[in-house]
Amino acid sequence: MAASTELQIDRPHCRAICDEIGWRLRIMLDRETTPLPPRLQALLLRLAAQELAGSPSIAPSTDDTIRQDRAEDGTGPILAA
Repeated sequence: MAASTELQIDRPHCRAICDEIGWRLRIMLDRETTPLPPRLQALLLRLAAQELAGSPSIAPSTDDTIRQDRAEDGTGPILAA
């Protein structure tokens, strides 16, 4: 059986190494970034606007459910689409 050659480091040193790698990558990538194409920039702005506006619920409200039940059993008016 082969002896284990894994290097064990503690959590603070591991975090420091990860932070240093991230910091160096950020510096390198900032130098190499090019502006986004106009179409992609417009799509990102649209997405951000939609996130701020919120989205409708996908679950029907209880009022919608009651109206649908009445329309199906004939006790209420059928709503035109």
